Amino acid sequence: MGEISLDKILTIGRDAEVRRLAGEHARKVFGADDPTDALEMVQRVRPSLILCDYRFDPTGIREFLTRADKRLAKVPVVVVGSNGHTDGLVEEFAEVDGYHFLEISRDDHQLKQIINKIELTQKGTQSETRNENKSSSAHCGQDTRRRFFSDDLSVSVSMVGKSPSVLNTLRMIRLVAQSQCNPILIVGETGTGKELAARAVHTLRHPNEPFVAVNCAALTATLLESELFGHVKGAFTGADRDRTGLLELAGAGTLLLDEISEMPMDLQAKLLRVLQEKCFRKVGGTKSIPCNATIIASSNRNLIHEIQANRFRRDLYYRLDVSPIVLAPLRSPERRKDIGLLAEYFLETSTICPQKPNKIESLTKLAAEALEKHEWPGNVRELRNVIERAILLETTNRIGLGAIVINSIECAQASDNQTNGLIKGFSLAKAERELIFRALQETGWQKTRAAALLGITRATLYAKVKQYNIGKNSRVAKSHAGKDRDDTVVSSVSLPTC
Repeated sequence: MGEISLDKILTIGRDAEVRRLAGEHARKVFGADDPTDALEMVQRVRPSLILCDYRFDPTGIREFLTRADKRLAKVPVVVVGSNGHTDGLVEEFAEVDGYHFLEISRDDHQLKQIINKIELTQKGTQSETRNENKSSSAHCGQDTRRRFFSDDLSVSVSMVGKSPSVLNTLRMIRLVAQSQCNPILIVGETGTGKELAARAVHTLRHPNEPFVAVNCAALTATLLESELFGHVKGAFTGADRDRTGLLELAGAGTLLLDEISEMPMDLQAKLLRVLQEKCFRKVGGTKSIPCNATIIASSNRNLIHEIQANRFRRDLYYRLDVSPIVLAPLRSPERRKDIGLLAEYFLETSTICPQKPNKIESLTKLAAEALEKHEWPGNVRELRNVIERAILLETTNRIGLGAIVINSIECAQASDNQTNGLIKGFSLAKAERELIFRALQETGWQKTRAAALLGITRATLYAKVKQYNIGKNSRVAKSHAGKDRDDTVVSSVSLPTC
């Protein structure tokens, strides 16, 4: 086993060996499905090292490196593969200036050497920074903590808020984390911060072990079972080699089962057996493997209602429901006072448009009041999207009421009423729909790349595609080639360049 020495490693790809290497050498491991997905995470995560599966197309990896230029700085990118498989990639990478491109085999001896160099570089940089800016950095850091966070725990997991609801949640997190409670249940509406709460428990309980998360709604029953338990070679068609499951990969750390209410009933029974016996078998295997990880399950649904609808096992619910951590929605009276604080935090930390000529410093009073009056059905996630949209729209140094677009449909109706027929049929919703279609068209209908081009998350893009019913053969596509006045106006909207 490797020795934990780095704070954060970002992995690109879903290969278990890549994740294993990352888990052995970092306190926190972040995963991206592909190079385009990694673009969204580099600035937010700020990793010390990036591990990439060699199976990706060199062109895609080169594009990622080029687009992430300023974000990567001097972060080493290591291509992980077997001997003789990455020679071509190393030659490709050598053509790009400003980066370190290294190849390693499944033996991670070379990786340890790279990590040692990173540690020496980080220590030197940290020492210089402390000598030059020690007093000012300490003052700014303390000021930020006082403004947005209630204590050191909320700082470490970026849980913004000082409302009674957030304070109560942090209290429960400490109680559960300091106990032997396993499994742990976290419940709350979509966007309330369930994963942040899970990471807080992990940080308190075993910060030096891996944190592994899986979305139970994103995979089919067969894939989810293989992902959780792993499989042996020949277990099913396409199983050409042994695979390490997430339960084993988590080791003595934490496994987060996000949206557990979406897990199929037969797999719920297998999970219950793991929770009771603390061991499991790979798909197609006969050997029992001990389960030492803390299992955290989260759900945005009312599990009692799911039980009554025969979609969730009653025995599994009672096994999970020992000391649940409940996150209140943003519209709750006990949490509503955090809306303004969250808006300021997102405004200060957003990277959606770093090249914007006017740095936005704050919100106007009317804009802040509009945010506080909204019910926020999408909670913190929706609020963040609104703030980032406002940053794109605002042209001054303060976000005004006109840049706060909370409901695009309502804004489209208001726009139609104000135009009085000057631009017949034109609306903000139609412009947004056209912009999304053009981004999809330019990226060959690859939604991850389109989301990156638009500066939004994949989840937001999927929601917009569904909202506007956008498809290759949809009405948007058919009308795209039209020559009427409305299409001429819409076509003048350009894609973001920031």
